[in-house]
Amino acid sequence: MNSTAGKKIFLAGLFHETHSFVDETTPLSSFEILRGNEIFQCLGDASPMGGFLEFAKECGWEISLGVDYRAIPSGTVEDEVVEAFWQDIRENWTSDADAIFLVLHGAMASVSTPDVEGEILKRIRQLPGAGSIPTFGVYDLHGNFSPAMAEFSTCLIAYRENPHIDAREAAIRSAKLLERSLSDNQVPKVSLRNTELIWTPERTGTTTDPMQTLERLARNLEAQDSSVWAANITAGFAYSDTPVSGVSFQIVGTGDYENVLDEWESVSEKLDLTAPGIELLSPTEAMEQLGKSDGLTVLTEPSDNIGGGAPGDGTGLLRSLVEHEVEQAAICINDPAAVEILQDVEIGNTLTVALGGKGSRLDAGPLTLEIELVSRSSGSFELEDKQSHLASVAGSYFFMGPTAVARHKGITILLTSNKTPPFDLGQWRSQGIEPTDFKVIVAKAAVAHLRVYEPIASNVIWVNTPGPCTPAIDTLPYRFRQGSR
Repeated sequence: MNSTAGKKIFLAGLFHETHSFVDETTPLSSFEILRGNEIFQCLGDASPMGGFLEFAKECGWEISLGVDYRAIPSGTVEDEVVEAFWQDIRENWTSDADAIFLVLHGAMASVSTPDVEGEILKRIRQLPGAGSIPTFGVYDLHGNFSPAMAEFSTCLIAYRENPHIDAREAAIRSAKLLERSLSDNQVPKVSLRNTELIWTPERTGTTTDPMQTLERLARNLEAQDSSVWAANITAGFAYSDTPVSGVSFQIVGTGDYENVLDEWESVSEKLDLTAPGIELLSPTEAMEQLGKSDGLTVLTEPSDNIGGGAPGDGTGLLRSLVEHEVEQAAICINDPAAVEILQDVEIGNTLTVALGGKGSRLDAGPLTLEIELVSRSSGSFELEDKQSHLASVAGSYFFMGPTAVARHKGITILLTSNKTPPFDLGQWRSQGIEPTDFKVIVAKAAVAHLRVYEPIASNVIWVNTPGPCTPAIDTLPYRFRQGSR
């Protein structure tokens, strides 16, 4: 029998990657909220919450259910979300809990609170009985890890992979460390180093530098130093405006790691100067590259990165496809207004519709096209890849909202009502569209789409278009971030 069987673990989740520089704010209605026994719906799915629940069941832990809030990346969170979440935590808190486990993102910012996770952890520690019990959890490596997060937690484990194929596994790693803490009655501490470095998402893939070398250093430390429970390389999220947005390191253990953190910071600064970045072509240059290789070319549009909080309706690449009369091309545009217009149109009919360009002042605006309506659907699909980046947010299923497929000459346009990160091919196949039938697909992403598209693509091109996830982060109007470079 497990020595920690019967331990009571208070469980809650708060998951949102906040883009501070888009026009929209994110209200409470944008969050999917699971309360009480509804959280057990995640048991067995592909999410971090599902991974923790599975491990907890194997250990025989009693789960004291709090609440789970999650939403797709979007604009600054309205304060009502933070207070509603906190109210749910207080109402469900039980003072006899033996430990706390939290499923977080780490880059959530509200109108009044730039460091939401740090504030919530601080408040939790003030609850009756919560001041000294182990507080473990899991978070996205794009979190902006604050001193408050380090002070008021015992051990938070970051994903190690980008694309995030290990989100569920990371939750299980953290749960295993919680079991160790409860079994051995040991409580490690978090040693944190925030740096002045700030990297755009396309620089944070873990199969290339700078992240690859830093991850290797962290794994070597875990293997060589028995005092180390875990080491996190946190890339940060450049578009979330917090006092500590950017690269940070945490070592969880029982030793003194200042020298190690000094070394890692020095290495990261050198890599920042020497690691090659992704080459961004202009739309015209990208169009000139089409046809130079056989098979599918994926045009990556990081400025409209849905997984980074952009609206997903930018018209930059759509305009180029139309202007250059590209054939066998496909693009997804998040445009609920256009979908609504198409609800009463007969399949096969044509009409003129203004598409996209509604979500960001940086975009050129809607593009008016004559389109043929091909199909409509509810927009629900099961993820084909249960380890994809999308699974870390949604589990095993995703809802694109009412959806329409349209065609303009040689371009297939998938129109959605909910922002859908392009991290799973089920997005296309659920609509009767086979991605491998195309010569060109546009992906509004930075890195995470590579897991699903690299196996079917002969070429991936990054294109520089106007949008809120601009690589020119020095042009962003930070209010809280200090000393970034």
